[in-house]
Amino acid sequence: MTGVRCMLMRGGTSKGAYFLAEDLPADPEARDDLLLRIMGTPDPRQIDGLGGAQPVTSKVAIVSEADGPDHDVDYLFLQLGVEEATVSDRQTCGNLLAGVGQFAVERGLVPAGPERTSVRVRLVNTGSIAIAGFATPGGEVDYRGDTAISGVPGTAAPVELDFTETEGSVCGSLLPTGNVRDDVGGIAVTCVDNGMPVVVARAEDLGGEPGMTERIDALRIEAGKLMGLGDVRGSSVPKTTLVSAPRDGGAIATRTFIPVKPHPSIGVLGGVSVVTALLLDGAVGAELLRKPPAGEPIEIEHPSGKLAVAIEFEESRVRRSTVIRTARKLFDGTVFPRS
Repeated sequence: MTGVRCMLMRGGTSKGAYFLAEDLPADPEARDDLLLRIMGTPDPRQIDGLGGAQPVTSKVAIVSEADGPDHDVDYLFLQLGVEEATVSDRQTCGNLLAGVGQFAVERGLVPAGPERTSVRVRLVNTGSIAIAGFATPGGEVDYRGDTAISGVPGTAAPVELDFTETEGSVCGSLLPTGNVRDDVGGIAVTCVDNGMPVVVARAEDLGGEPGMTERIDALRIEAGKLMGLGDVRGSSVPKTTLVSAPRDGGAIATRTFIPVKPHPSIGVLGGVSVVTALLLDGAVGAELLRKPPAGEPIEIEHPSGKLAVAIEFEESRVRRSTVIRTARKLFDGTVFPRS
């Protein structure tokens, strides 16, 4: 009962427990068992752990020193189940990424700059590199600021996330099926992976309740096979995002499911993948996209507000994706797992 050193942070619109790899068991099975007990899984309320009873608050970031010269730290993301004792590393999380750089500075893995710090983070789940830039006045992380993001009350310091080489990071290619458009069970879809495998479909094609959950699950299971992900039953990927015409001044309206429960907003890399898909000629839902003036980011409408995403193409390849997030340290100390 000595406990485990832990920092609880809000990263973007998610909340998770951040650990140094050295503070957890090296054996994955023992590590996962410990994390389940720390988060209070399985239990729909996660009442005996840190989890917040929903997927976006049942997350873990494991950070370690870099094992290569092209980055500063390694970041392994684990999605823990709520009602089921599952631990998945099949995806990464761009929201928790928003706190990885600050955590690395606070734990002494990366020195802080006098005014601003950029941390090159390798996303272990996908192998891609992201650069997180944030304020460090006087050489210390400052979480205070006036940047607001949808789905989070108040304001905090901005964190700029730059993604490169995210095409096909999970499936091996930007269009895993080899097509811009596929037919899955009579539903037109675009399957894309620009950092997160996503199945994009028009909301009107899925219809409404009842039976929506079953239709979404059947769609993603079949799409998962086409995307080379195998049997995705019980997996958090691919995500499914339904799109419709914008309603609140944005560029596109979205509703995302993980894997079949409605997401309260939209994931960072999920949003990047959706925007990338909609910018492709012939993609499902591309005709619904209200493109902003050249050089301005695309604002995705989601249930909690909007997410701005900037995508740079170089010929037919994605050169860079940029998203602004915020993060905040909630507590730093020792967590005691359920026995």
